[in-house]
Amino acid sequence: MHSATVTAEGDRIRWVELPGRDPARVYVHGLGATSPAYFTATAVHPLLAGHRSLLVDLLGHGHSDRPTSFAYTLEDHADALATALRAAGVAGAEVVAHSMGGSVAVVLAARHPELVSRLVLVDANLDPLPRVPGSSGSSGIAAYTEEEFVSGGWREVRDRVGAHWWSTMRLAGLEALHRSATQLIRGTTPTMRELLLALPVPRTFLFPEPDSPFPGASELTAAGVSVIPVPDCGHNVMLDNPEAFAHAVAEALAP
Repeated sequence: MHSATVTAEGDRIRWVELPGRDPARVYVHGLGATSPAYFTATAVHPLLAGHRSLLVDLLGHGHSDRPTSFAYTLEDHADALATALRAAGVAGAEVVAHSMGGSVAVVLAARHPELVSRLVLVDANLDPLPRVPGSSGSSGIAAYTEEEFVSGGWREVRDRVGAHWWSTMRLAGLEALHRSATQLIRGTTPTMRELLLALPVPRTFLFPEPDSPFPGASELTAAGVSVIPVPDCGHNVMLDNPEAFAHAVAEALAP
């Protein structure tokens, strides 16, 4: 386990690091998740092992600190991640990022281009979303006010998301979870999709094949983004079909 201070108040991001050769690979989890739980099997898969790999927990999540003074915008997450990567001596990383982590990775590549050489986005959020009371994801969390969520709404979310997601979501700070969800559905200006279209690095977007066709796939493909369906999985692609996921990531990162 490694860590780096990423705010003026001394808050620290932590990551599990596997030694190996450069370029480093940085794995970034989604909302309410933690990278070691979601990505360890991928990082050590025979097709992907051997590279220096950082399984990073974003601020407010997993093993990282949970400051209540942090705004948790996508830009804030990206800048904090950039600070951690610089402290780790990482540059030109191959970034594999899931869901909200993919949104953060797009912003990271746009704001700190020297840190990212390739992007593999895994069913990442690319567009703003509506608030949807009663749903289990970011739209449902953001439907509460922060006060409502912290004072008890989180229990309703816990019961909706189920034991698997809650097993990692419970590690997140309540303010961090709500603010991250709220900022995720708000998105960025330009949008994450527009930022992704303009990035100069090799980009791959993996999504569950049952969700085909992926909205806006032709525009992404025209901009040079490889849009690849992964069979027999849902949103948590790396957990639902780890073998197909490892093959898809290895193909995306092939020289």
